[in-house]
Amino acid sequence: MSVQFSCNVVSPLQLLDLPGIIEGAKDGKGRGRQVIAVARTCSLIFIVLDVLKPLQHKRLIEHELEGFGLRLNKSPPNIVFRKKDKGGVNLQTMVTQSELDLDTVKSILSEYRIHNADITLRYDATSDDLIDVIEGNRIYVPCIYLLNKIGTYIYKM
Repeated sequence: MSVQFSCNVVSPLQLLDLPGIIEGAKDGKGRGRQVIAVARTCSLIFIVLDVLKPLQHKRLIEHELEGFGLRLNKSPPNIVFRKKDKGGVNLQTMVTQSELDLDTVKSILSEYRIHNADITLRYDATSDDLIDVIEGNRIYVPCIYLLNKIGTYIYKM
């Protein structure tokens, strides 16, 4: 279901009602790739969770979306990454790093067959942050979680 609204002030708004995301969706189970591909185009995602198992479902949905390159309620890493033709790996850090050092960065870059690059870490980054920057195909989307308790009531007549 797709409904489009036209707003004179900002821009058009499109609401999509997507099928539920199931375990294994990022691997194509239950047409998951098509559902998540549509979610990658959104500016804001509302996720409706069952009130009886909200944390379990939240973790499952976030895991599936993360596996497809969607980052919910996160900012893009503040890392400058620039490939170059020669000169090796130059690492600059603006703050003390708890996880990344030059050897770790070189190891990660070698997995992508990158041997010459300039990298500037402007905060205490993780290896996952560096990988996200190297991959360059991650989408950062705000998300609002909603709890639904309609299924908890039993109607007796």
